[in-house]
Amino acid sequence: MNRRLSWPDERLIKAAQNGDIASLTTVVLESQPHVRKFALSLCASPQDAEDAAQEALIILYRKIGTLRASGALASWMFRIVRNECLRQLRLLAARRDEAPDPGPEAAAEPSAEESALHRLEVERIAAAVSALPRDQRQVLIMRDVQGLPGRTVANALGLSSAAMKSRLHRARGSLRDALAATGATPNP
Repeated sequence: MNRRLSWPDERLIKAAQNGDIASLTTVVLESQPHVRKFALSLCASPQDAEDAAQEALIILYRKIGTLRASGALASWMFRIVRNECLRQLRLLAARRDEAPDPGPEAAAEPSAEESALHRLEVERIAAAVSALPRDQRQVLIMRDVQGLPGRTVANALGLSSAAMKSRLHRARGSLRDALAATGATPNP
């Protein structure tokens, strides 16, 4: 039986906002499938999606009292999940940027202005990647951000090598177009 799950009703949300632990637990449990589904559609991998969903549910548990309108739970949770997926993408990009560079120029510290500009560029790129369709986002992140070999990416996604390459080509083109539209240029 494949019944459609619904979000918790407003009465339950109000009770949770007023501190009723049983209601809060029910709100979290009823929200969980929706949060996971949304995270899977945004994040690069199932592991990232699980992490983002867990963080979002923890935020729901801790901060339900800050929700202004009980009818806005779904949009509030989707924003939280989206922000968590973007945060993970930024962390991944930052870790990749922090890889040691053996060159002699590596000793120079970037100025505060350069650091701020770099952060803004990373955020624009993360937003553009997040806006890609799920299938393109997955292959792009696995191949270009995580640096996985093409065969590994194809196997993980259940694709042929040709299909993976085609999807990656489309993803790179879409990302290039999105960044050109926002004035950011991707790093080669």
